[in-house]
This record gives sequence, structure tokens and C-alpha cells, in this order.
Amino acid sequence: MQKLASAIQDMAKKLLEEKKVDLVVGFAGGSLPLRSTPCFIRKPEDAEKLTWDYSCENNLANYLRKREGKVAVVAKGCDVRSIVALINENQVSRDNLYIIGIPCSGMVDRVKADEAVEGKDLLAVEENGGSLILKGKGFSKEVKLDELLHDTCKVCRYGNPVVYDTIIGDTVPDKAEDSFADVAAFESLSPAERRAALAAEFSKCIRCYACRNACPMCYCTECFVDCSSPEWIKKSTDTADNIMFQAGRVFHSAGRCADCGACDRACPMGINLRGMTRKMVKEVKDLFGYETGVGMGEKPALATFTAGDPEPFLVKE
Repeated sequence: MQKLASAIQDMAKKLLEEKKVDLVVGFAGGSLPLRSTPCFIRKPEDAEKLTWDYSCENNLANYLRKREGKVAVVAKGCDVRSIVALINENQVSRDNLYIIGIPCSGMVDRVKADEAVEGKDLLAVEENGGSLILKGKGFSKEVKLDELLHDTCKVCRYGNPVVYDTIIGDTVPDKAEDSFADVAAFESLSPAERRAALAAEFSKCIRCYACRNACPMCYCTECFVDCSSPEWIKKSTDTADNIMFQAGRVFHSAGRCADCGACDRACPMGINLRGMTRKMVKEVKDLFGYETGVGMGEKPALATFTAGDPEPFLVKE
């Protein structure tokens, strides 16, 4: 990881020195282990602030819209898919973007790390082959990396960026086709059981909109939940309104969601937001054979029309 970080620093410094870009968006170390923060570098001498490790989980595509000048971005596979989707929707100009692609085998879920050390204060982390050694006052515990990865990383088939200007690091092996086992389990429930499951999850929602703010594809000037005329949902945190908000958010991301998990990670209440987003990802893939952000120039599945589109909802059996 340190070699990757050094290579990223060197590339950022070179791009800024040669004035090929005006800004580099990457990651800097956080104040706690397994915490990193988005970092914006404009001077070559500040490139040393950039880092790369298993905590670089944020989707930096969220910071590329409305940027003046040319911007370089350090991007994982899921980030690049979101970037491609934004380019396809004319929200980001490819000509003003320099993509530093980083092959990614997965990011560590801090919640899982905290559970592994039983909630004790984590003070240091060391990499040991395929494991991480979690250290704190009076304890040291080695945990296999696979056990700590975000659930979204475990099923991600695009660890290697699909588009880039330069790539740093070795490519990672391709994964098997996603079985969407979690979605299948939800689909196997009866309608009443589904309603109960959704109510149980979204009764926890405090409507902080962190999920919306973390999603690179939620860029509307005014969100439907903020409208007062008409008022689509009340401002209270009623469970039915919470479900309405989340359902609206998911439908708006249909054919646009790269399943990066940003919404899930941002939620302070631990709600299983990916349960809904992945259901929509699966539906779009099954119906239209479309995956978000894997092809430059492709229109979103719901922004185009072909005579062969399935239309079972229009047919009365």
C-alpha cells in the first residue's frame, strides 16, 4: 500500500508541476486508523499529503461536478463507473478530467473492524499478507482481510477501472458473476413479509439525507423531498414517508447506480440501503442487460428506447 501511495504522490506532483491539471482529488490520512478523508491538492509540494490504503472508501466521483479547470481524480473501479455515468449524463466533461485508476480488491468496513475488536479503541493497523493486525491498548488481533471487507466489495466485478488515463498498481483478478443472493432472499419473502422487513429497516431512518449527499448520482438542484409545492412527503420521520423517500431515491437511480455502497456507508443508523438499490440494479440488468458505467457513451437504460424493450407491465394477461 505504501508503494501505491508513493506512486500516487509522484503522479499528482508531476501533473501539477507540468500544469496538466489544476487540481488533484484523492485521499489523505484521517485522524484515526482505517479512516481517510477526501483531499484536494492544488500545489505540487502538497502531493505528499495523498495516501492510499484499505480505508479509501469514499466515492470521489461525488466531488467532480461543477469544477473549473482540469481535474485529476484518484479512482477505484466503482468510482470510475460513477464517473463514466456522470460523463454519459453530461455532468462531467471527459476533456477536463484526468483519471488516475487504482485497481482495488476491496475496502475495509470499519464497523466490522470495530466488531472484531469488540468495540475497543483501535489505535493502529498493520498489514500482514492477507490479514490485518488490529492493535489497541492491551490487545493485538489478527483478522483475515476478507472478513473485514465491505459487503459491496465482496461482489464487485469491476475492481479494475474500466476507463483511465493512467493506472497505478497491478490489476486484480476478475470475480464471478454476482448471484444477487441477498436480493433473491428478499424476493422469496411474501408481500406481507417484505412490507414488514422494509418497515423495520426504514423506521430507523432519521431523514438526515446523508445517503443522498454521498451518492454521486444524486445531483438534482432540488430534491423531490425538499419540495413544498407540491409536498410529496411530510417533513416528519414517519415510517411510510421514510419508505417513500428511499423508494423515490432508488427509482431515480435506476440504471444509474454503480452499487458503490456510498449510501450504505454514509447512513448513521446502519440501515440496509443496498437492499433496495441492489434490487433495482438486478432488475435493470435482468430486463435490459445494462450495467451502469461500464461503457463510455452509453445512455442510461431508462433514458433510451428500443423496440425490443420488455413491456410486461403493459400487457394484461
